[in-house]
Amino acid sequence: MLTPPPGSRGIDEILAAARTRLHRLDPRAVADALTRGAILVDIRPQAQRSESGEIPGAVIIERNVLEWRLDPRSDARLPFADRFDLEVIVYCQEGYTSSLAAASLQDLGLHRATDLTGGYLAWRAAGLPTKT
Repeated sequence: MLTPPPGSRGIDEILAAARTRLHRLDPRAVADALTRGAILVDIRPQAQRSESGEIPGAVIIERNVLEWRLDPRSDARLPFADRFDLEVIVYCQEGYTSSLAAASLQDLGLHRATDLTGGYLAWRAAGLPTKT
């Protein structure tokens, strides 16, 4: 049997811990947040976006550069990422990777960062606008 190293945690444990820090939003709550100026960030890879579609108006920042693009202290940040109180809502395909990503943004100090429960698939299932 495989014995994990002392102090290590499995991915289910890491995900659960990340989600305890987030006030996750369902698709309708995300749509409402967008009307008040929240930033919606799609972290999915290009192939997934091409295959499944996108949410109109979402900012595309692939997962591998997310922290650099949104950290207000980073030289590689996007122009709108100039403060720590940004309301950032991250989404992926099904809402797993986005929870980890949102928790990472909170670690940077973006205390309002969260994610879309169920990801892009939940948004589409709710009948909200998509584009291909």
